[in-house]
Amino acid sequence: MLIGELAARAGLSRDTVRFYEKLGLVTSRRLPSGYRDFAPETVVWLQYVRTAQTLGFSLAEIARHGEELRDAPDSAQALSALFAEKIRIVDARMAELTALRAELDARVGTGCPLRAGG
Repeated sequence: MLIGELAARAGLSRDTVRFYEKLGLVTSRRLPSGYRDFAPETVVWLQYVRTAQTLGFSLAEIARHGEELRDAPDSAQALSALFAEKIRIVDARMAELTALRAELDARVGTGCPLRAGG
């Protein structure tokens, strides 16, 4: 499948597909004409990438875990473990943000903390 068809079927731009290829998220083979040829299952993979991004996974995380998921004997169990780890990360970040909010709230009305003698 050529890049234009892949991009259209996956709902992405050609530039996005090229970017994902540069990152190693997708692979293609080159036809004698020089055009990229992608396997049909790449559409499903790109839909997974988009869903994973929506769920807060970075492209680096998706790239790192993509191979693990493809090789896992039980991909549902592997996905559940990834989701549980992501929840722990989100919870930790929420705690950090809560502490930051409390710090900012404590400083409201106390003057500018950036000026000497505040």
